[in-house]
Amino acid sequence: MSTSPKKTPRSASAAERKAARRAATERMREERERAERSARIRRRTVVGAASAAVLALVAGVAFAVGGSSGSDDTAASGPLVVPANAGGADGTVITYGNADAPHTLEVYEDFRCPYCEQLETTTGSTMQQLADAGTYKIEYRLATFLDQGLGGKGSRTALAAAGAALNEGVDKFKQFHDVLYANQPDEREDAFADVNHLLDLAGQVPGLKTDGFVKAVQDGTYLPWANQVNKAFDKTGVTGTPTVRLDGRKLDVFAGGAPVSPGTFTAMVKQVTG
Repeated sequence: MSTSPKKTPRSASAAERKAARRAATERMREERERAERSARIRRRTVVGAASAAVLALVAGVAFAVGGSSGSDDTAASGPLVVPANAGGADGTVITYGNADAPHTLEVYEDFRCPYCEQLETTTGSTMQQLADAGTYKIEYRLATFLDQGLGGKGSRTALAAAGAALNEGVDKFKQFHDVLYANQPDEREDAFADVNHLLDLAGQVPGLKTDGFVKAVQDGTYLPWANQVNKAFDKTGVTGTPTVRLDGRKLDVFAGGAPVSPGTFTAMVKQVTG
């Protein structure tokens, strides 16, 4: 395992901060690839198991380790509560925009993923504007697999808090989603695991911090749901985040290691939608 470089001083120049972020992103890519290789090995083990008893045992271990990292705490193993406004057959899809829009943009993300942060803070507003204009609806399909790759539980805790925001309304979810990416911690930290920090960030969304929202975040009401959302993500076959698909067609939203510009993204959308 490579050693982590020292954190960038506050007085560092913009160029130095950008270089540090690029280095952190590269480490994140390597961690993600290792996690994906481990997941593929586990899936092969499950498929190749000779007996039903061994198959059941291995499948259970694979779920606990790969599908629902950190799910052994009391709250996460509690009753499943699906947030109001969740969609899909199993309540694991979050739809933003007009449900009758003629096209669908699927966005696969993990709240700890720095690539997702780059995409959202560069092109995210354009993605939303096109949804607001009725070009397509956005279906968010979220994951927590980076908790396994990096250690900790920030992805899952943030997703559970996002579930509490979704329960307050789709617009509240979208605003909180954007706040989380705008304040994403360094990948060497697990700040999203702290519910008090998440509640502080929720204060940036007007009207979100109702008594019900605060209690749901503090009690981990939607942790079992977050595990279910991650399990659904695993079944999609998507192995990396962010992944963006428009009407089932994958869009290359990164070029040369950086997210495409809003203009380029808009042009790609027009190519698919006509």
